[in-house]
Amino acid sequence: MQKYGTINIKDATLEPWENPFPDRNYTIDIDFPEFTCLCPRSGYPDFAIIKISYIPDKTIVELKSLKLYLNSFRDKSISHEESTNVIFDALKNLLNPRTLKVTGDFNPRGNVKTIITVSG
Repeated sequence: MQKYGTINIKDATLEPWENPFPDRNYTIDIDFPEFTCLCPRSGYPDFAIIKISYIPDKTIVELKSLKLYLNSFRDKSISHEESTNVIFDALKNLLNPRTLKVTGDFNPRGNVKTIITVSG
């Protein structure tokens, strides 16, 4: 029997909300310090801080849906580069923000630290 959190994460979809101030530029910064995914080569877990910074246009991302979406990567075999780009694309397509930057700041593994930044 699956627990409710596992079900919520499995069914996660990003949800847009109406921007309460679409007539002004303001920046939304979000840090997600407990991001995990699996190395596609070894299967070992990778840990990262995902940092999202954007200036919204007509919509913003609902935070619980973002949390569940980011948690859905925990069992995916996906590289640092791909996961950061997939998150960027999902937010870009959902929100069409004025600006967007997503950074995957991955913990060192095997004495190698990786930081991936996607912006546009």
